[in-house]
Amino acid sequence: MASRLNPYISFDGTARQAMEFYKDVFGGTLTLNTFGEFGAADSPDADKVMHALLETPSGFTLMASDTPQGMEYNPGDNIQVSLSGDDAAELRGHWEKLADGGTVSVPLEKQMWGDEFGACVDRFGVPWMVNIAQSQA
Repeated sequence: MASRLNPYISFDGTARQAMEFYKDVFGGTLTLNTFGEFGAADSPDADKVMHALLETPSGFTLMASDTPQGMEYNPGDNIQVSLSGDDAAELRGHWEKLADGGTVSVPLEKQMWGDEFGACVDRFGVPWMVNIAQSQA
């Protein structure tokens, strides 16, 4: 898979409805996963969307999630740039450069869904998420 750059939107409990709306607008295939499906079945956020992916026939990619309890939600500041793929060396290189001089909120490391993931705000104030997919072999 090639690396992909796309917007990632956070919602306050309405990710499912929003992404279904965007699917109606743009068409395509929508995949939704909840926090409960990724090991948080007993959490108050279990039914909230942990990750949504819309891939459209036009080649658009839109990702989203609900903001879990305990994390701040600020409408207007709820869009990040997602960089994802399976080329670990390339993506780690991007991560190192984006994080240099910025602020890391989530170190790039293995997560509960099996991928490596990190989040940072670069030196210019742009929020980034980097996800390195693990091979399915």
